[in-house]
Amino acid sequence: MGFINNAKATKATDEAKKAWAEGRGVLVYKFIEANKTSATTAPMAGVGEQIEAVEAEGWALANMAAAESKTLGGERIGLVCLFRRRV
Repeated sequence: MGFINNAKATKATDEAKKAWAEGRGVLVYKFIEANKTSATTAPMAGVGEQIEAVEAEGWALANMAAAESKTLGGERIGLVCLFRRRV
C-alpha cells in the first residue's frame, strides 16, 4: 500500500478507535477510491486495505453504498460504509 493509502488507513483506524471510545455501536465512513481511471472494472485501489484497517479495530462492515465523489483530482467513486460493533 502506498503512502497516501497508508495515511488514509491510519485516519480510518483513528476514527474507528475514537467512535469506540465514545461508546458508539455504529460508524459510517466514506472511502474515496484512489484510482483516477475508475471507469473500468478493476480493483479499487486502497479501499480494501482501509476497510480491513477499520475491521481490525473490532468493527464489522454491515452495509456499503457507492456514490460519485468530487475531489480536487476529479470525479472518483466514493464508498459509504456502515460498520457495526456491539457496545
